[in-house]
Amino acid sequence: MDTLTHALSAALLSRATAPAQPRPGAPSLRQRVAAGFIAGAFPDCDIALRAVDTLWYLGKAHQGITHSLLLAPMWALVLAFVLGRLCGKRWHAFYGPATLGIAMHIAGDVITAYGTQLFAPLADWRAALSLAYVIDPYFTGIIAAGLVAAWLLPSRGRAAALLGLFALAGYVALLVALHQRAADIGARYAQTLGLVGATPHPLPQPFSPFHWKVIVSHGETYHEALVDLLPGPSLVERMPGMGHFAFMSSAYSPAPRWRMHPRFGSDAQEKALAREAWGQDAFRDFRAFARFPVLYRIDGDGEARCVWFVDLRFTLPDRAPSFVFGQCRERAGAPWRLARQRGPLWID
Repeated sequence: MDTLTHALSAALLSRATAPAQPRPGAPSLRQRVAAGFIAGAFPDCDIALRAVDTLWYLGKAHQGITHSLLLAPMWALVLAFVLGRLCGKRWHAFYGPATLGIAMHIAGDVITAYGTQLFAPLADWRAALSLAYVIDPYFTGIIAAGLVAAWLLPSRGRAAALLGLFALAGYVALLVALHQRAADIGARYAQTLGLVGATPHPLPQPFSPFHWKVIVSHGETYHEALVDLLPGPSLVERMPGMGHFAFMSSAYSPAPRWRMHPRFGSDAQEKALAREAWGQDAFRDFRAFARFPVLYRIDGDGEARCVWFVDLRFTLPDRAPSFVFGQCRERAGAPWRLARQRGPLWID
């Protein structure tokens, strides 16, 4: 999820769990909600690690130690101490809101497709439920509505915040059901083609909870379809200024149109070159990062070549892909060097 949505969701949780009558020395309601907001945004401070190396950050560091359940109590303690000093209160007064805020952030990232290292630094396994797109206006809108209602109805603020959280839980339940429907489409496709051992992977897409990318992985080939589980423009697409995204949205269809993506290309010479570039030691962080890696293209004149790869998680119709990395060399037999292309996202 985007950082603002994380912060707002943690603020909503802090408001919903605030006691009706704060004990002496406890933070005020405003301080508690502010503490939740700050704690909800805190884990994304790992963006500072990008300065070390972009690919290492994407593959190893992003959503790592600051998103770890094992380290969450320690981060909450640090935040509680800082907030306590700023507000002139003891640190334990803010430990609860800080812990809840960090936990809410972790939960928000787990439901996306990127992957969160819940047990860092002991394990680099990433949890990724792939239920919501990284920017989901409906998800954010439900949270914002709960906070606004709690602010407008101070006497019933806790009830309004709780109602917002229940609505958010209901929306996530809807995403779970839609995820299963998309997975069923992939499973039926694999069964129809007799793809033994194939695995369907539904990935959420922008603008609508009914937009899904379904990837069926089978050996070194990915079968991809863009599916619309509820035909017609979504509420977001009807908003002013969204017309230039109409073509992107039209790529999602109730009747899946499948495309095949061989991981290393289809031509024998192309495959050999792509495999060589893929296996380079300098490409290990991209191999760790990419879940559905495919050859994007091969550039070059004469013997000079650049072999580019993308992860199908980060491709969208009618848009340049994000996180495009490759290996380049000046001539056959020359050393490969790591390269990357700038994409449409600021994080690229």
